[in-house]
Amino acid sequence: MGSKSASRSSAASIRESPDARPVVAFYGCDVDEAALLREKAPYFGITPVITAAAVSESTIELAGGHRCISVSHRSRITDAHLAALSRAGVEYISTRSIGHNHLDIDYARSVGITVEGVAYSPDSVADFTLMLMLMSLRHAKSIVRRTEVHDYRLHDSRGRELRDLTVGVVGTGRIGTAVIDRLRGFGCRVIAFDQRQKSPADYVTLDDLLRRSDVVTLHTPLDATTRHLLDAGRFEQMKPGAYLINTGRGGLVDTHALIAALESGRLGGAAVDVLEEEDGVFYADHRNRPIENEALMRLQQLPNAIVTPHTAYFTDHALNDTVVNSLVNCLRFERGLQHD
Repeated sequence: MGSKSASRSSAASIRESPDARPVVAFYGCDVDEAALLREKAPYFGITPVITAAAVSESTIELAGGHRCISVSHRSRITDAHLAALSRAGVEYISTRSIGHNHLDIDYARSVGITVEGVAYSPDSVADFTLMLMLMSLRHAKSIVRRTEVHDYRLHDSRGRELRDLTVGVVGTGRIGTAVIDRLRGFGCRVIAFDQRQKSPADYVTLDDLLRRSDVVTLHTPLDATTRHLLDAGRFEQMKPGAYLINTGRGGLVDTHALIAALESGRLGGAAVDVLEEEDGVFYADHRNRPIENEALMRLQQLPNAIVTPHTAYFTDHALNDTVVNSLVNCLRFERGLQHD
């Protein structure tokens, strides 16, 4: 079932309850997100309190007296914030993201707060992944930069066609599977690695995938076992001239090792939508402000590296899924229903 259909099904199963209207505070809302919340919340019988501000000492009072809140993934929620939210009566946080690396769910549990993410269209990230893959293989960054200064010569080296390549997909959840579905249309060979083999795919070991792949794309969750999954040693295992795509989590890759592999020519290129220590840089306007993330600055200077600011998820369809499923999460918790 598609994500939008799933959202409608979830909504229909709970919307007719006669319980009193719960109030839910929604933090970190963009303008379009806030507008959609105002449109959808009445359908679920929820009264939303909406703010563009993140959770902070000065905004926690908005959650006072409410059991549920919803937060964006773009701002860090500290243990001190979680403790203060608990004292304010919050028992449940729906984070409008698949992952929850921006807060400590174990600490939240210790202060009596349940944390859950939401599912949204995997096609948003899968489409973006294929775009980055094609841009890397066809030297799009250098071509666009040259063209913008009226240099219309062909690139120094020819691009590569996906049908001639082997692509290794690390992580075969909803997004990884959607990427595999798209890759099949290009006629390339696809191999995969996942500790849990849950998708129709040609599974191999991680070492074998790195050795055989012309392109490696990351879609596995970030946890203690996957942090720096790709480090200096793993980059040495990769096929010389291979490409790395990361639309998963920044911490999956040792950024300094990636830079070294790109600068040495070990890797042919990389495109990353996520980066270690992206907090405080991504989602902010730094045109007239200094950037202290040296690794980011070095990556952006490399002609064979593409950096985008954690934007793969940013589509209208994914927004609708995120808003609806956040409302569903909160209403289920308020009514003591089991989550699917």
